[in-house]
Order: sequence, then structure tokens, then C-alpha cells
Amino acid sequence: MANSPSGDSMTDRLVRVLETFTPTRTVQTSAEIGRRAGLPGSSAHRIVAELVDAGLLERDESRGIRVGMRLWELATRSSGALRLRQVALPFMERIQARVGEHTQLAILEQDEALFLERLSRPDAVTNITRVAGRLPLNASSSGLVLLAYADPEVRDRVLSGRLIPLTPATITDPATLRRTLGEIRLQGHVVAPGYIEDVSTGLAVPVHNATGAVVAALSVVLPRDAPTESALAELHRAARDIERAL
Repeated sequence: MANSPSGDSMTDRLVRVLETFTPTRTVQTSAEIGRRAGLPGSSAHRIVAELVDAGLLERDESRGIRVGMRLWELATRSSGALRLRQVALPFMERIQARVGEHTQLAILEQDEALFLERLSRPDAVTNITRVAGRLPLNASSSGLVLLAYADPEVRDRVLSGRLIPLTPATITDPATLRRTLGEIRLQGHVVAPGYIEDVSTGLAVPVHNATGAVVAALSVVLPRDAPTESALAELHRAARDIERAL
């Protein structure tokens, strides 16, 4: 891809445009996209127009810009993450039917927990997780499991960086976090009370592929004072079933 006068490639600029969309920011103007992507107005309007023509972005009724169905179509065709979600979904539905509240599936992506699916009961406890949303690895039960089983260089990089606190219970001390990760590998699960929301507890277990590598974290979110034994048993059972299905 040709570089711009500033030195960034067209690919860089396209990615920055697409990254301005978030789970809560789904419609923007071209000017807003340009500002958030750090692009001159003329460049932003041109790139947005080309992406609209290609179907990767689309205009809604208010003349705002949103992510286009064509982008979803292309991403769905051969995505390993979406195949993982499809395999896991029936077993997640079984957990949800028996445990209630929230059932989630997350993968490790760019040193964060990226959530592929969430099933929730309408009156369930508060949960900030969103499908296609991200959370810091140190702040959620899914993130802790993913970090515990990540490559050592990933763990070292995360532990040497800023550990973001979401509540007073979130682990932000590197030494404490390293000990916790070791305990997770020994126990095969984590219980994280109040790490994201004071009123809730996250529980998570790893999901392995055929080679034994951890490819996902399967989790539930319960009220803070709820018992955890039966939910953990359901998680472990579902994780084994997903591994066999994979």
C-alpha cells in the first residue's frame, strides 16, 4: 500500500478508520471518524467513501456511518474465533440454563480478553462485558485464565506494564498477580470476587485445543455472595465437551 505524506501506509489508515468503531460507538460522521483516526478531513472523507463503496462501511438513515455487513461477511467466512464460538455455543446454553446470570467465552487478543459471546438472563447481576468488547487481562476471571496459560513472554509483558484497576479488588500488584496465575494453573480455574464489579464474582476455566494449548476462557458471572461449587462443575464439564467437539 502506498504511503501518505506523513509516512503511514494506506493499510494503517484503513485500520485506524475501522478501529474508531466500538461496541458503544456504532454510528459516526466522517468528520468524527477522521478526528478519532488522526486523519485530515479530506483523507477521512475519501477513505470512508471508498469503504462505503466496497460495502465495508455503510450509511444509515441519519447519514451517519456504521460498519457494513460486507465486513461481517468477510470476517465470518474463515474466522477461527467464530468457529470456536459456534462449537462452544450449545454447551454455553447448557451452562446458562442451569446456572443463569451470565455465561461468556473469551480469547486472548493483543494482550486483552476479547469476548466472542455472552448469554445473559434479563434480571442477571450487573456485567459490563459486551460481545466484541475487551477487558484487561488482570481485571476479569476470563482474562486471568488466559494470562495464566499464555506464553511466558506475554505474561512478562503484561506484568511489566500498567495493571489497570476496575475496582479495589482488582489485582494490580505484579508479584501478587504472578502468584495468582500460578495458582490458576494448579487449580485449573479461578474465582474472582469483585474484580470488575463490586456486586459480582467471575469464575472461569480454560478451554484447550487438540495440542493442549489454551485457546479460550469459559466463564460465568454470579452475584457476589452466590455459591460457586456447582457453577465451577458446570464450567469444567462444558470445557471438556467443547474440547472434544473441537
